[in-house]
Amino acid sequence: MPNNLLKFRRRAFLSTALAGSALPFLPRRAEALTVGQAQALVEAAVADVNRVIAAGGSEAQVLPQMERIFQTYADVPTIARSVLGPPARSASRAQMRAFTDAFQDYFSAKYGRRFREFIGGSIEVNSARAVRSFFEVITTVNMRGEYPFELRWLVSDGSGRPLFFNLIIAGVNLMISERTEIGAMLEARGGSIDALTQHLRTLA
Repeated sequence: MPNNLLKFRRRAFLSTALAGSALPFLPRRAEALTVGQAQALVEAAVADVNRVIAAGGSEAQVLPQMERIFQTYADVPTIARSVLGPPARSASRAQMRAFTDAFQDYFSAKYGRRFREFIGGSIEVNSARAVRSFFEVITTVNMRGEYPFELRWLVSDGSGRPLFFNLIIAGVNLMISERTEIGAMLEARGGSIDALTQHLRTLA
């Protein structure tokens, strides 16, 4: 096996394993969810994303469509609580609501732009498996003129229905990278969740 492929697979494995570090902030998986249902969720999300990237379009056209996809298939409250980390435990309900709303706009804009880079390509669903208290669905992103790379979707139904709560894009764990960035923003604002929320609204 080529060294670069081995390193990529090792990095993807470690990213999935590190997702467990966020488990205290994640809803518990209901016993009813199956690997087939987790894969079906991602297949539906991928079908919607593929329609958007096949149509192309400007950023102004693509981002609202991607925001609707994230609203439909992503567990944004869980992602927001996890990336905020320990301060989420002491935040008031009003603070968490405001932060989650601001984070959703920031998240949708940032990763909508990332997915817009896939225009001209496509995403293919490969397989799914149970991992600890969630499911991992592995897909491949095929882009023109570039090597394919893995996009892993982590799925749980702890919020009441199957939703993805994390993405691992070419070995980069969204939740872990966002926790680092959000943590730095929070620290720069003296630990004020309200100031962080206001700042996120300027980034969407």
